[in-house]
Amino acid sequence: MMPGRRQRRLLGTAAYVAIGLIILFLRLMPLNPGVPGWPGPDLMLGLSSAWVLRRPDQLPALIIVALALIGDLMLGRPFGLWSFFLLLGTETLRPRAFRWADQPFLFEWMRVAVLMGLLIIGYRMTMQIFMVPVAQFGPVMLQWLATVAAYPVIVGVIRTLGIRRLSRTELDMMGR
Repeated sequence: MMPGRRQRRLLGTAAYVAIGLIILFLRLMPLNPGVPGWPGPDLMLGLSSAWVLRRPDQLPALIIVALALIGDLMLGRPFGLWSFFLLLGTETLRPRAFRWADQPFLFEWMRVAVLMGLLIIGYRMTMQIFMVPVAQFGPVMLQWLATVAAYPVIVGVIRTLGIRRLSRTELDMMGR
């Protein structure tokens, strides 16, 4: 592997970790004291999905799980459960990054929205099976809608950082 490619991979991974820690920090901040309003998007789910579809080589599964486990600990979620579902979702998307490389964004957006919905439903069902208290269904669906609506914005932000979808030629050069 050439030094330039290795350096870009490490910079991409470091950028993902930094953005993920900033998102976690902002979720822990009491930005809206008082009556809780509408639930916001799950930015880590959107960021991980978009990043894996654009640069799967920059985002190892271990980094995704480590960041999600930190989020589980800090946000009081059942330890490892959302991490598992996030890993399941990103590893479902990883091989599809190569097949979806030349397709329009609208198809990607729809497929990611369906996958996000399935992950959220699977997460809730697992929590219900093990009799862990779950949030009401309405706010969870509002969070899913907010995450789906925020996905194009997330893609735009990471595109400004230089993380773009690889063309089929670039993927062939990488040996995929």
